[in-house]
Amino acid sequence: MKPARATHRDQTMAKNFIQPGRVVTLVAPTGGVLSGQAVQVGALFGIAAFDAIGGADVEVALDGIWELPKAAVAIARGAPVFWDAAAGNVAADIGTSNALIGGATEARGTSDLTIRVRLNGDSVWGAARDEQQSSFEI
Repeated sequence: MKPARATHRDQTMAKNFIQPGRVVTLVAPTGGVLSGQAVQVGALFGIAAFDAIGGADVEVALDGIWELPKAAVAIARGAPVFWDAAAGNVAADIGTSNALIGGATEARGTSDLTIRVRLNGDSVWGAARDEQQSSFEI
């Protein structure tokens, strides 16, 4: 006689799984953040879900498509985009310490002030190296 085949419902999730990680709780940087602001804490980059004073917990979305401020550069649809923490906007290149945050979902010209970006949800390069904390109003 064959043993009964295990179904998906019979299997249990790994016991160390916490959550999908699309939204995480971070500590708001000095100066606080406003809902919709870009937030970079160490190697994590995302968008604040609500206002929070500096040092308070804030929920930050790490993925999704967001409209962000853009540097005065042309960016093609599908191009990788970077966060320039010093300027508080999206840049088209890595520069000296810009962090890769995702890809452009639309093409924008040099005179456009914003761009829609699909956040990659991954840890950003540059942030961990510099151990910087920053937030900027969108």
